[in-house]
Amino acid sequence: MIAIIRVVLIIIAVLLFGFMIFIHEFGHFFSAKLCGIRVNEFAIGMGPKLFHFQKGETNYSLRLLPIGGFCAMEGESGDSDDEHAFNKKPVWQRMIVVIMGAVMNVILGLVLMMILLGQQQMFNSTTVVAFAKNSAFQAAGLEVGDTFVSVDHYRIYGDKDLSFAMATANPSSVDIVVRRGDKTLNFNKVKLNSQKISGKNYVSFDFYVEPIQKNFGTLLSKTVQDTVSVVRLVWYSLISLLTGKFGFNEMAGPVGAADAVGQVITSGLQQNFLAGLNNVIYVMMLFTVNLGVFNLIPFPALDGGKFFLFLIEAVRRKPIKEKYVGVVETVGFAVLMCFMLIVTYSDILRLATGKGLGG
Repeated sequence: MIAIIRVVLIIIAVLLFGFMIFIHEFGHFFSAKLCGIRVNEFAIGMGPKLFHFQKGETNYSLRLLPIGGFCAMEGESGDSDDEHAFNKKPVWQRMIVVIMGAVMNVILGLVLMMILLGQQQMFNSTTVVAFAKNSAFQAAGLEVGDTFVSVDHYRIYGDKDLSFAMATANPSSVDIVVRRGDKTLNFNKVKLNSQKISGKNYVSFDFYVEPIQKNFGTLLSKTVQDTVSVVRLVWYSLISLLTGKFGFNEMAGPVGAADAVGQVITSGLQQNFLAGLNNVIYVMMLFTVNLGVFNLIPFPALDGGKFFLFLIEAVRRKPIKEKYVGVVETVGFAVLMCFMLIVTYSDILRLATGKGLGG
């Protein structure tokens, strides 16, 4: 029975992953249609077509490999004389079209976050309401009523920010800033209690926070707050990767993502079906927000790179020569594919040996 439930949850995860891709491409599609741009093909998946149909000017297709999708617009990758071509539209409309895929992914993240939060009885704040016995936080000088402002210079707006900051902090030396009444207090190089998980020391939460009563208003605000926290987490992780704070071994590609889904399903099923389903929804929420944020990076071949080129065009008030754009996007795509191959190899290596390329 457990095996059947696991298969059902894996199917749900695959469908959610497909919907995540669909919603991204749909963002490009509907914004293109609203701007009067001709869409030649709207496809979910890559590779050979499984089936397709023509409606109006657009061919709709489902393809064999569930690893992406595309919205092929007239004049997107070259000049076209069609008055409805992408290249004939004002630059502000083109900017909207390229960015809407990422926006739709973040909106999907909001919806999935609300589904998860809607099941909770109440929410967590960032205000201390009590301490555990022998609390290192209390010994450092924190008091009941203190509200966290930052941990190791990471700004705290909600409990997800607090959890992330504590998870990445060094327990032997943590800088904490709290608000106490109308004062802001600093506690520098605090040594905290820790617990070892998978060979790494993490800060122990030896305090309790004040609960927030659940109602429609707090559900909405908490949904937005937690989704913004995930967006911040993604940006911070990318910056930390570039600066060397996070190692390459802490990244995951498609293989690592599939493994993560399998792990959370197994973990959830140790409780019940609903826990397994919620774990799948949570991971898919992380994936869709990651996809949206990653696509906004101003790198060639990504939506953010195209947006950046259009921004330059808007400032210059004339388009960049097509041959230069083509070279930049080709090189960018090649670099991106090489990067994905390296990450995938690291994923496989981690599954086989327990360690990725980062050691």
